[in-house]
Amino acid sequence: MQWAGPEFVLWIIAISTGGWVINNWIRARHGYALEDEWGGKTQKADHEAVTKLREENAMLRDQLDATHQRLANIEAIVTDRGYQVAGQIKALRDGKGASL
Repeated sequence: MQWAGPEFVLWIIAISTGGWVINNWIRARHGYALEDEWGGKTQKADHEAVTKLREENAMLRDQLDATHQRLANIEAIVTDRGYQVAGQIKALRDGKGASL
C-alpha cells in the first residue's frame, strides 16, 4: 500500500466513518445522547412525553378510522340510486324541475 496514494486516503475515511458509527451505536445502546456529523448532540428521549404522544397518536388513529367509516357510509348513501331518485322527486315537489 502506498502511503500517499488514494487507497490510503480511502482507508482513513472508512476507518473514521466506521469508528463514528460504532461510537454512536454503543452510545445509543446505553442510552447516551448521540452525536451528529457536526459534533452536536441529540437529547435523550423523555419517556413520559413519548408515552403521552403514543397515547395521543392511538386516539387520533381511532378517530381517523371512525371518520373513514362514516365517510364510506355517506358515500354509499349519496351514490345510491334511490337517494338520487329521492332528490329528483323532492325537486319536482318543490317545483324546480328535475335536476339530473
